[in-house]
Amino acid sequence: MQRYYYALDLRDDAAAIAEYERWHRPGVIWPEIVTSIRAAGIEEMEIFRTGNRLVMAVKIADDHMPSARSESDADADARTKEWEQLMDQYQQRLPWAEPGQKWVMMGRIFSLKEALKAL
Repeated sequence: MQRYYYALDLRDDAAAIAEYERWHRPGVIWPEIVTSIRAAGIEEMEIFRTGNRLVMAVKIADDHMPSARSESDADADARTKEWEQLMDQYQQRLPWAEPGQKWVMMGRIFSLKEALKAL
């Protein structure tokens, strides 16, 4: 199992942030979105927030690439595209994001496990 972490900012507006969080609650998020995430080979996904910064943690099977979800979104059905457009109104790109890129993959800079091995 591989783990990847991504970052994205929300518009710095308390009402918009609350609405974005509401859309992601169980029973509110569209079932088609949950299905499309799993279809991309994603085993687990969590999104965390501090202020207007989001961090998404993704676990995927070893035989899948981290780009599977974004490639899947590019060929998405109408419902997934509609969801992405809806979420886009709450999101703002990180200043270093590539054109058209929403979530930016984060690079690991520390591992306790590796540091302990080095002792």
